[in-house]
Order: sequence, then C-alpha cells, then structure tokens
Amino acid sequence: MKKVAFITLGCKVNQYETNAMRQQFMKKGYEILEPTNQADIYIVNTCTVTNMSDRKSRQMLRRVKELNSEAIVVACGCYVQVAKEEVEKIKEIDLVLGNNEKKEIVDIIEKYVQKNRKYTQVQDVMHQKEYIELGKITDTEKTRAVIKVQDGCDRFCSYCIIPYARGRVRSRKPENVIAEIEKIAQKGIQEVVITGIHIASYGKDFKEEYRLIDLLEEINQIKGIQRVRLGSMEPLLITEEFLDRLSKLEKMCHHFHLSLQSGCDETLKRMNRRYTIQEFQEMVARLRKVYEDVILTTDIIVGFPRRESRGI
Repeated sequence: MKKVAFITLGCKVNQYETNAMRQQFMKKGYEILEPTNQADIYIVNTCTVTNMSDRKSRQMLRRVKELNSEAIVVACGCYVQVAKEEVEKIKEIDLVLGNNEKKEIVDIIEKYVQKNRKYTQVQDVMHQKEYIELGKITDTEKTRAVIKVQDGCDRFCSYCIIPYARGRVRSRKPENVIAEIEKIAQKGIQEVVITGIHIASYGKDFKEEYRLIDLLEEINQIKGIQRVRLGSMEPLLITEEFLDRLSKLEKMCHHFHLSLQSGCDETLKRMNRRYTIQEFQEMVARLRKVYEDVILTTDIIVGFPRRESRGI
C-alpha cells in the first residue's frame, strides 16, 4: 500500500481542497500519514498571499525530501499557479501542478510513476468559467467541517495576487453544497464553516437570482447541523437587507470576520477596496444593532506604500 502525506499552507479553501485530495487517495486505497512520517508521496498545497507564504511554500517543498529521499514530491496550489517557473527550479520537486489539477491528482501521480520524469501541468485559471467540483467531501478529522461554496475573485484589490491564482468568480451549485452538508451531518458533524475565495460574490455568476443569503437560508434548515459559521467576508456584504434575513437564521454563529485592511480613506482608495471608513463603521453598527453579543475580527495591512515606487 502506497503512503501519502499532505502539508497545507494558507486559507480554509486550501484546507477544504486538501481534504478533497485526501479523499481521492483514500478511495484508491492509499494510506494517509501525518507529514512528519516517512511517506512515499508528499503533497504540498501551497499559498501565495504574501512573500512569507511564498517562502514557507519553498521551504516545505525542500524539507519533505529530507524525510524520504526516494519519495515523490508534489507541489500544487496558488504559489505554483502564479510562479510556475520559480517552482520548477526547485530540484527536490517531481510534479508541479496548478489549482485545477487537484481534481485529478491521483491519476496524474500514477501516470508519473509509470514515466518517472519531472512533469508540470498548470492550466490558466483565468479562462476557467465554471466551478470545478471535487466531489462530496465528507472526510474530516475535526468536529466541524469547512465547506467551500465558491472560487475566484473579481475585485482586483491593488495589493492582491489572488485573482491571478484563483481566476474569476465561479459559484458552486447550491444543490451540491446542500448535498455535501447533508452527508456531513449524517456523520455526526454539527458545525460547518462556509468559505470561499470571495464568498460575498457567491451567485453573481448564476443566470438566476440566487445569492449567499439564499444559500444560508437553505443550510439553516439541514437536520443535524447546529452551528453555521461564515469565513472572511467583504464588508460591503453587510447591508440592512442581508442582516434582516440573516438575523432570522437561528443556527448562524454571531462571529463575523470583516477585512478592513486600512483605517485611512486615502489608503483604502489606493487599495481599491471600494468603501470608506464611515461606511465600514456603519456596517459594524448594523451588526451590533442586530447582534448584541456579536464578535468582530478583521485584518489590517501595515506598511502599505503611500505612492508608487520610482525605481528606488
């Protein structure tokens, strides 16, 4: 029996996709090991949101070969998607795969074993128009499950590389989301975290009118699920209409992560964030009015440049 280990860097979407890849290997009879153990295959699901995450991705890709010099090392994910040429230069890597390739990773690795030569396969995600299903992901070792409902982002904030790593907005069909959560509930999992690259955009690519709040109302009705959490959200999602409907969902956890990024209107404009500090404060006030016990968290970028570099 072949043994495979996963190392996951970055966001909850990567965590979800690692679970999807684990499940693919388990169905084919592979044994899943912790990444500190000696495996036959190491898969590093990389992140590229910061320079630090790029560096960690490179470090992990080099380090795993020390555990087993004969192992197959696979680099996949966002860092690979935007820096394919850099990744290919790392001699310890055998397979270089993008984000779309995660859906067929077992077949790709098994073909590599037959040919035994370094291989790269990275599709251009900017041309991807539909959400890629990874199957119903019911394998989880935790007491709550991460559920991916959407991929891609159309916002193009000036500091962010993620649209180029993930492509345009593609929303998952609601019936597939519901079916996956129902399967998870049958396994005894009572809490789900709804995540995506930009969940506020969920449904904008559908022909019929159906948005995130419609999906949440359906999830709220699933038997066995007791708690529903939302991943990081675009602040502009917090409208009065959204909150009026959300407040009626008794399973929603009263925790919201709204990425502020800066407390300066001028900087927010340069960041292309599309809201002002006053508008952000109004959104927070709406949340506090609806949920007296609300917990709010955020992200702040420190050291954002005041002006464009002049070659210094």
